[in-house]
Amino acid sequence: MRTLSWIGTVTLLVSLSMLGCSGGDGSNGTDGTDGADGSDGTDGTDGTDGTDGANALVAITVEPAGANCEFGGQKVQAGTDQNGNDMLDPEEVTAITYICDACEGEEECNPFIEVAQSAQTDACVACHETTTPAIVERWQLSRHYREGAGCFECHQADATDVDAMSHNGETIAILVTPDDCASCHPAASAEFELSHHAQAGQILGSLDNRLAEVIEGDLSFHGASPVSVMGCAYCHGSEVEVEAGGTLAEHTYPNSGIGRINPDGSLGACSACHMRHDFSPAQARRPENCGRCHVGPDHPQIEIYNESQHGILFYANEDDMALDSETWVVGEDYSAAPTCATCHMGATSSQPATHDVGTRLSWVLRSPVSGHTADWETKRDSMQDVCGTCHSSGHVDAFFAQLDAGVALYNNKFAIPAKAIHDAVRGGVVPAVGASLVPLVTLDTFDDEIEWAYWYLWHHEGRRARSGMAMVGPDYVQWHGFYDVAERFYFDLVPEAQHIAEEALLDGDATNDATAQAILDYIETDVLCRPEHTWFNRCRTP
Repeated sequence: MRTLSWIGTVTLLVSLSMLGCSGGDGSNGTDGTDGADGSDGTDGTDGTDGTDGANALVAITVEPAGANCEFGGQKVQAGTDQNGNDMLDPEEVTAITYICDACEGEEECNPFIEVAQSAQTDACVACHETTTPAIVERWQLSRHYREGAGCFECHQADATDVDAMSHNGETIAILVTPDDCASCHPAASAEFELSHHAQAGQILGSLDNRLAEVIEGDLSFHGASPVSVMGCAYCHGSEVEVEAGGTLAEHTYPNSGIGRINPDGSLGACSACHMRHDFSPAQARRPENCGRCHVGPDHPQIEIYNESQHGILFYANEDDMALDSETWVVGEDYSAAPTCATCHMGATSSQPATHDVGTRLSWVLRSPVSGHTADWETKRDSMQDVCGTCHSSGHVDAFFAQLDAGVALYNNKFAIPAKAIHDAVRGGVVPAVGASLVPLVTLDTFDDEIEWAYWYLWHHEGRRARSGMAMVGPDYVQWHGFYDVAERFYFDLVPEAQHIAEEALLDGDATNDATAQAILDYIETDVLCRPEHTWFNRCRTP
């Protein structure tokens, strides 16, 4: 009989459950969030002040002209006042720099400083600073301005002068000639008058001028050719003509050719090199100044200079050339490179500057056949003195030996026989015959092919070769020089002369036969049989 109550059953189940094995520990719970920051604590007390540092000081004093500043300036010293005496003592200086003047004196440094001028010049300026302001500005930059040489001082004229004109109450002349410049520059004017430059206007009436007036141009501009007016005459100079009232004929002026023939009888134009209106020596000493006219196929001196070592050195060292120097002595004021003016005009320690550009030339290199100049040994000594500033005597002597050999080659191999052949065709003396014969061509100029061939050979190609040798321009010696000379001689001039002579033998006119045969004999049994021409294989054994 079951008599257990429900309470007993529960008690039994509980008791049984407690008799089982213990369970494992449970996993940890997640951390709680951080609490809020606490409030800041109170500030601590201030530390004691550090000791004061030394004061920085700068001292500025005048620096005299010398090694640190060529023209003087200011010396700036900086440092700290270590001993606290409020002075920059020598032992406290830690840095020094210089602020140098770029020029000397107030007049040099300030080109527009007021310099008193004559009342007449002041009147000129009052008008021209409005009508031609650039002229006034350039003049104010010039030494003429600083010396009180103004408009009126240069342009004033006497009423009896052939080119005098009345202008705003004054008597003036448009042209300023070498005779005018001589009043202040007598030595330079006298030297220039002796130079070949002063004679450059004598080209008028030459073969060069015939080319410009007749063959290239005509006489349609007041009886002149525009080619001659603006070509030849712009470098060589015109013959200036004066019209009524002192004005200048427009076909003769403007002109600043170096051999200009002036109404007062003087020759030349100083402004050809010292260009208006600042007349700067620095500008006149630059190679480009000469290159204005010494350029081109017949006188390429500027091209030769530019390819030479001299030219390369100049353009690489322009800032060291002291072109503004009062004395400009090579080896003293500058040594970086020579310019045209250095060699032909400039001063050395043993000779003065000159305005006669021929005083150092020992060869004439512009003529059909080159020859020595008068008193050439003295002139060569003068040139070698210039060379000796930078080169040893052995170097200089060897260079001139090379030049002499090159000129002799040009003369003997090409120039002398070419001239003889050309002249013989025109009725000149045939060297092998020794007598004047009849001309086989007309005696007009440039109307026969042989005349052009000969002109190119000496006037263009021959000049290039000779100038290249004299000025150390290797490409002008070879490819622009002797190469062209040789081609012209062998394949132009000689064949043309032979053709003319052969045609004369066949024309039925017996009066030409002796001349024609003499020319052929001279070319084929004399010239082309010489050792230097035998490579050409045209020698005909007599």
